[in-house]
Amino acid sequence: MIPSEFIDELLNKIDIVDVIEEFLPLKKSGANYMACCPFHKEKSPSFSVSPTKQFYHCFGCGVHGSAIGFIMEYQGLSFQEAVQFLADRIGTTVPKQTGNSNPQAQKAHKQQQQTLEQTTAAAATYYQQQLKTSLRAQNYLQQRGLSDEIIIHYGLGYAPDDWQALAKVFQPYPSNALVNSGMVITKDDRHYDRFRDRIMFPIRNTRGQIIGFGARIIETGEPKYLNSPETPLFDKGRNLYGLYEARAAIKEAQRVLVVEGYMDVVALAQFGLGYAVAALGTATTAEHVRLLMRQSDHIYFCFDGDTAGKKAAWRALENALPQLKDDKILHFLFLPAEHDPDSYVRSYGLKTFEDALLNQSQPLSAYFWQVLTQNIDLDTQEGKAELIKTASPLLAQIRAPALSFLLRQELSQKVGIDEHNLAQLLGQEQPRQPAIKQKSYRLPQNTFRQPPVMSLAQKQIRALLINPQWAVYIELPEYLDLHGEYACLAALAERIQASVTPLNSGAVLELMRNTEFEPVIQQIIHDYLDSPDVMQPGNEDDCTTFKQGMQKLLDNLKTQQIDALKRKLQHGKLSADEKQLLLLLLSPPKIPSA
Repeated sequence: MIPSEFIDELLNKIDIVDVIEEFLPLKKSGANYMACCPFHKEKSPSFSVSPTKQFYHCFGCGVHGSAIGFIMEYQGLSFQEAVQFLADRIGTTVPKQTGNSNPQAQKAHKQQQQTLEQTTAAAATYYQQQLKTSLRAQNYLQQRGLSDEIIIHYGLGYAPDDWQALAKVFQPYPSNALVNSGMVITKDDRHYDRFRDRIMFPIRNTRGQIIGFGARIIETGEPKYLNSPETPLFDKGRNLYGLYEARAAIKEAQRVLVVEGYMDVVALAQFGLGYAVAALGTATTAEHVRLLMRQSDHIYFCFDGDTAGKKAAWRALENALPQLKDDKILHFLFLPAEHDPDSYVRSYGLKTFEDALLNQSQPLSAYFWQVLTQNIDLDTQEGKAELIKTASPLLAQIRAPALSFLLRQELSQKVGIDEHNLAQLLGQEQPRQPAIKQKSYRLPQNTFRQPPVMSLAQKQIRALLINPQWAVYIELPEYLDLHGEYACLAALAERIQASVTPLNSGAVLELMRNTEFEPVIQQIIHDYLDSPDVMQPGNEDDCTTFKQGMQKLLDNLKTQQIDALKRKLQHGKLSADEKQLLLLLLSPPKIPSA
């Protein structure tokens, strides 16, 4: 866990304009900077960056956040990775907050990580140099149709046919770093290079650091592909080959493609499809799916049409189920059994491949039912019972509300059992029957013509997000019953007041990340920060209005609590403390002496 004080300090030291300008061309527009939004397609700029608030907001799609949030969204990084990215940018160290922290152990661990990173980077450089001197390796890559540009982009290299080639660049040989990084194997007191006479594919993490290698044999032999083992740097279940190199192409295409092999990734890039990645010699894991969802809303899996490919596809689907979200779509494409993406694109061209990807792939829901029903006779009662038995534990893993409901509804239709009876059969809560009400001709509160009216608490939260310094005017006594938006406002003010570092809007957002109040704040920003004018800092009149709003809100809360206590008093259920609180609330405010 990263201490909140460090987050505040980090966001105080960096400039969000400088950070975003590394990735987007920004143009000055009044007090802010504007650009076309990188997160949705648009022709006129609606993506605003505020240097005073250190906050970005798109008035088109509603995306918003701090510099940390932008790096997470644009680079597809986790929170910790984004913080590390920005900390590296200004040359500061990210502290760790643990219950039983051991500074010496942390220092040793960090030093080990740095040593391993330096070792893998140096090995990659050596392999790249060896490729330039090996005509045999160069000829192999040329035969595969790879250009110098693609070879350089992916950092391909060649490991010589030598048992101890790395001894020429690493002394002593072997070192602990060479062994711990998986570059050197120790067996029977003998040491030798893991990779020999192979094309080398460096594997990078999301920050671009080389953490391991994939290696393909040049001629015939087994295994065809050899990967780095699990190391303190390399976790194959948490990383994807080619993701770092594919980031820009993924943003442009607004989709990411998962294939099975390193050469598939590189070959597709050679043909102009740069948004492909590959799992690292393992099945697609749940962590892979989470990582992919941070890159794009549209995720395509492309598998060979043979038995192994179909098995890998189903494994990917199973691991994806608990990670599914209603705004993310997973697709599955199966190539003819004799083809992989590399051979298919060479035979039929990129246009045909992408046409198949977009128009012939199945959404997860269709593939889900296809597999589950392919060997079941739904014309029999036994077949229907079997489908319920196999589908129900899988459906139970899906947390995406809309998709989960629709798939259960489809199961109900396939087996011919009413939804309510099916829910009861599966031991789930039976959906409530909607009450039959008398016809009402009242207009709905919310229509497309009438946006929802802001509550007073929402107005105060919005004003505080834009002007964090106004937190000094907020004092909500502990005896008040704070809930919902009131509790959110109180928590927001308390956290701002507790910060040693003056906070801007971006830093305030980070204070509330992963708290129970984050959804309330996100909704307010989405619904009510709808123009650049709203985001302007408040003047003296606005500040006075804010103070008056706080007094009115405080009076409303007191009135609500008095009414609740009076109702309870009528039933004779007030405790001694509650009676004392009621007297306090009913007492007139003290008038300060002159």
